[in-house]
Amino acid sequence: MTSLPQEHATRVMLVDDQELVRSGLRRILRRRDGFEIVSECADGGEVPSALKEHDVDVVVMDLRMKGVGGIEATRLMREDAGAPPVLVLTTFDDDEMLSGALRAGAAGFILKDSSAEDLIRAVRSVAEGDSWLDPAVTARVLTRYRESPGGEATGAGSPDHNTLLTTREQEVLHAMGCGLSNTEIAGALFISELTVKSHIGRVFVKLGLRDRAAAVVYAFDHGIVKPGDAGRLRTAGT
Repeated sequence: MTSLPQEHATRVMLVDDQELVRSGLRRILRRRDGFEIVSECADGGEVPSALKEHDVDVVVMDLRMKGVGGIEATRLMREDAGAPPVLVLTTFDDDEMLSGALRAGAAGFILKDSSAEDLIRAVRSVAEGDSWLDPAVTARVLTRYRESPGGEATGAGSPDHNTLLTTREQEVLHAMGCGLSNTEIAGALFISELTVKSHIGRVFVKLGLRDRAAAVVYAFDHGIVKPGDAGRLRTAGT
């Protein structure tokens, strides 16, 4: 993997109450691959003060901690409009926790047993303003998200993408629903990243969506995303 110059390193905060987990993350998110671990916290309650002391591009947050958990820590962080995005770490069967993390404002989630390559891609995507929803559990998590208090209903009665969106905007919505980053969408649709960002902004406005997670929920609710779509779309863009 190509190393990045130090001045472009993605500054990461690790939040996990297990030193062994943080150690493993440090070994994956290496400086030579463009990352700098600028802070570590063993409890969600330590995050606010740590953020005041360090410039952070992305927070990698465990959900289950003995003190202040990841959901509460994320919720408190996101009350500050200038807070960095949060990528949460979890296990395969934590659907309820993950839906809570989305409601709290997390930009994405990844399973703890994911490959190092996927973790690197997820951290980079979230740091760059994209989302990352692990495809292994996304459908289940979004079902729980919609059914729980505070979840957004995007089914019957919601804006119709077929009438409101242009063909290109529908393609971008489909790509977001597949979990692709802006860079991947640009490659798959053969357009620039700046154009992708413009399309995403218009999709949000036209459909009344708060953020990228809400766009993914919408895409699943309306059958825009089908099983295997993400793999086929990524292949088409390579």
